[in-house]
Amino acid sequence: MLRARSGARYFLIAAICAAAATACGSSTAPAGSAAPASPAAPKVSLDIKVTGAPGTAPRHWTLQCDPAGGTAPDPAKDCAVLLKAKAPFAPSKDIACPMIAVGTKTAVVEGTYFGQPVHTTFVQGGCDIARWAKIGQIFN
Repeated sequence: MLRARSGARYFLIAAICAAAATACGSSTAPAGSAAPASPAAPKVSLDIKVTGAPGTAPRHWTLQCDPAGGTAPDPAKDCAVLLKAKAPFAPSKDIACPMIAVGTKTAVVEGTYFGQPVHTTFVQGGCDIARWAKIGQIFN
């Protein structure tokens, strides 16, 4: 009689363990299958809209960096330019403001840059000439 109780106890423990594994999800993948890798969230996620000369259609794309991606023509190259620039979205401070129009492009950039919100406009010339020179390559 003692033997029957002992076997029932082991059966009860096994049943509880099986129920817990089923309810909580198994911690191991079945043999021969790989667990799906979750993609890393990009540290930079931008929406870029560039307008040119009057009468030309605006261009629009997304850029994600770290890891590089989005609909930009060359995200890896654009991310290299953007990540190399020091404070790429900081406003110009204490500079002479030349009234020189280098081009006709305007870029509106919105999104996040390493957790900081971005909502800024770049103009190809004038007071933004230094800012455009810093990262304007990504607007071409």
